[in-house]
Amino acid sequence: MSQPKKRSNRKHMNRRYALIVAAMLACAAGIVWHVVDNTVVSADAWNEKAHRELSRCDTIAPERGNILAADGSILATNLRYYTVRIDYRSERFMEHRLRQQIDTIADSLARYFPVRDAKGWRAHLLKPIDNIKDKSKRPRAYRLLDNISYADYRRLRTFPFFKIPNRNRNGLSVESKMRRVNPYGDMARRSIGGVGATRKCKEIHGISGLEKALDSMLFGTPGIAKKVALTRGIVNWTDKPAIPGLNIRTTIDIKMQDIVENELNNLLTYVNADWGVAVLMEVATGDIKAISNLEKNPSAPGYIEGMNRAVLGYEPGSVIKPISMLIALEDGIVNDLSEQIPIGKSFPYAGGRGITDSHYSSSLSVAEVIEQSSNIGMTRIITRRYDAHPGGFYHRLKQIGFLEPMNTGIAGESVPRVDSVPSNRGGRISLSRQCYGYATEIPPLYTLSVYNAIANGGRYVRPRLVSRLTGEDIDSILPVTYIRDRICSEANAKKLQSMLTDVVWGAHGTGRRLKNDLVRIAGKTGTCYMIEGGTYNTGKKRLAFCGFFPAENPKYSCIVLTCHPKQNALGAASTSGEVVKNVALKLYSRGMLGNSSDLSAEKAAGDSPVLYATARNGHHERVRSELEVKGARRSLTRPRDIDKGIPDVVGYGLRDAIAILEKAGYNVTFSGSGYVTRQTPAAGNSAPRGHRVTLSLTE
Repeated sequence: MSQPKKRSNRKHMNRRYALIVAAMLACAAGIVWHVVDNTVVSADAWNEKAHRELSRCDTIAPERGNILAADGSILATNLRYYTVRIDYRSERFMEHRLRQQIDTIADSLARYFPVRDAKGWRAHLLKPIDNIKDKSKRPRAYRLLDNISYADYRRLRTFPFFKIPNRNRNGLSVESKMRRVNPYGDMARRSIGGVGATRKCKEIHGISGLEKALDSMLFGTPGIAKKVALTRGIVNWTDKPAIPGLNIRTTIDIKMQDIVENELNNLLTYVNADWGVAVLMEVATGDIKAISNLEKNPSAPGYIEGMNRAVLGYEPGSVIKPISMLIALEDGIVNDLSEQIPIGKSFPYAGGRGITDSHYSSSLSVAEVIEQSSNIGMTRIITRRYDAHPGGFYHRLKQIGFLEPMNTGIAGESVPRVDSVPSNRGGRISLSRQCYGYATEIPPLYTLSVYNAIANGGRYVRPRLVSRLTGEDIDSILPVTYIRDRICSEANAKKLQSMLTDVVWGAHGTGRRLKNDLVRIAGKTGTCYMIEGGTYNTGKKRLAFCGFFPAENPKYSCIVLTCHPKQNALGAASTSGEVVKNVALKLYSRGMLGNSSDLSAEKAAGDSPVLYATARNGHHERVRSELEVKGARRSLTRPRDIDKGIPDVVGYGLRDAIAILEKAGYNVTFSGSGYVTRQTPAAGNSAPRGHRVTLSLTE
């Protein structure tokens, strides 16, 4: 019985071996066939495919250049941000470990990533596990955090569970993306501009501001990567490396920009204006040190950086009169500033509607025409020369370079619109309006450029926003250039400086409220009704002040426009003029007008340092004791208590400011360092809990 059974088992084993050998032979035959097919039969087709793949080139995107402030501080740069996800279906996902450590993980996330509290983070992490029992249906890319920095990502990797080295156990995955960021937030944001993908391609290019105007230099040169066959496959091989874009150093001074933005924001808030624009420029070089464009936030209280109105045309009002007077002096229409010009109640020049002044005068001297801003006086002076040929006024403006593109580097720049009028009655009437600021459209920056030339002794320097270009093997300092070497004689520039000084310091000057004991300001007020529906709306005004300081030795020129103020102050000097005065005083107090700053003088005398305001009782005394500070206690004034609305935190350090605002239920963002100098929305404004309050800080 046993022998037949053994023979039967052997027979079965032989069959199995035969099947296995047959299968192996079949596999070997298949392999041989595929080898023959790939190398002989279909060799041409595979060679063609390999050639196409190896011939394909990929573009290597260059790194976009940085935009820098005058001192090298970064205004716009590239940073890599990370999105972190969890794969709940990873092969060895440690669900039990996650549940064990969930409370610690949630607390850590709530502390460093407070988009949720600890309870919210716990629910967010356990939701895919608790709600989906079938593991095969759980998400593979569950979003944990969006747009976090590399430092934040490294911190996340130190948390319990997430610090497990094997990502197959915690399911952690990360994807990165390069983003353009502005470290100083909205500071000069419109002038700096933004970037985005174009419609033609996916490349990132400038779409506004300096980013757009200087895109060809900032973008760089794309590189080329070719395909190369290596042992483990075909990979990209850099054939031509990408060349990074140039770093562009602007003329923006961070401290001055902060001062100008704060003062403009404070004024707009105080008078409830629609929008405002301010530009601060260095007289000798034309360097734009600060430029701010603020408009009402359409979705929340306060003001935000808005349209770049500094380079858009508006009827300028009476700030054009010194430009008309410059032409009159240069053309010899007037020479003696004490010459009396007849004024009267009305002047119906060329049979048109009577030109009037805000205050009656029987006559005014040439100098007083500017001091008291006489429309009649300005018209009488200009029409002496251009009555027979009114288009000649346009040609004189063109001759001095006032109508040429400035090429400042600011995107959207427009040239003034001043019509060359015909030699008839209509042309003469238009001329009479043009010479005192109507029937024209002039960008504020152009008006400022002529005032700057007057302050500069007649030399018409070109305003600029870019001073230097740096990059690989490139370091180019851009020279100061001139629209015209001179648009008036030095003697006439002195006369104009004197007239503009009298606007503020004269007995009847329209800007006399701007007098102060520290900085002598010279300039001109301007008021212009706004056009709505084709006619002037006398209930809406644009108010301007353009000038320079210190008047005796001009260092900076400045123009401010305020649109449609509705409360507290309604005049050009009390709105735009106040911004210029406050900017000048702030620069003086910080020693930025060639003087010694108040703080430097106090330190030299051995006084104690200034401490930030604080909400914590006894904190100043504790700091002074621990640091052994001697002398009288000196600190910023503690902000006033607000019963309703957003708390006042101006003067506080960042920690106190955040604590107070978050306690009141508001979210906080900030820019700069030091103590709070501005908050948006302003203190006292009503806003719902959870609304974002933006703080600006300075040292």
